[in-house]
Amino acid sequence: MTLMEDTKKQIPTKALITDALEGSMSYQEYKHYVGKLVSEKMTSGVTQSAEMVHYTLLNHQRMRRWDKKTTLGESEALQLKKLDKVGIWLVLTESWCGDAAPVLPILHAIAQATPMLDLRIALRDENLELMDRFLTDNARSIPKLLVLDPDNQMEVQATWGPRPEVARNMVLDYKEKHGKLDAEFRESLQRWYNKDKGKGITTEVMALLALK
Repeated sequence: MTLMEDTKKQIPTKALITDALEGSMSYQEYKHYVGKLVSEKMTSGVTQSAEMVHYTLLNHQRMRRWDKKTTLGESEALQLKKLDKVGIWLVLTESWCGDAAPVLPILHAIAQATPMLDLRIALRDENLELMDRFLTDNARSIPKLLVLDPDNQMEVQATWGPRPEVARNMVLDYKEKHGKLDAEFRESLQRWYNKDKGKGITTEVMALLALK
């Protein structure tokens, strides 16, 4: 192990969160960023491929549709009124991430419903050390939501992601049968999200607000 590698491993999570927040975007800034990528036929992240560029375009279109149809129910609105401390939701993602297309608009709708939540979005590939502290099944799966403690906003109180439990099981089952995810499965997953209407995401994410 080199001295540089050893030093990197000692970087506190708090410092990585600070760096991620400094380079983060609001939801509106993120949407503008993705729109700019689409206009330039590019994608975020280290891999600039035609496939990733295509997924960025799809996600740009899907986010706009989710923005139009995402609403919160009365129970969610009542729960949000009970928040008495400002908390930060930091999401690690990339423009090509299919699961982020429904997740981010729903997180935005929740944050917009209360002044006690600040949604910030950071790019995974620019924050890999932080990402590696919060892997899912040993993978850098995104989107990954880090719920920062309202009393100490550089500490992670809870995490969520990359997808709700039903969708997660769909992914695991498909991988077990076919070895990997393909375009056909990704389309079926998006159909599930549309049919579910964001209920799975909303229920699981709102449950995080009950943590003390």
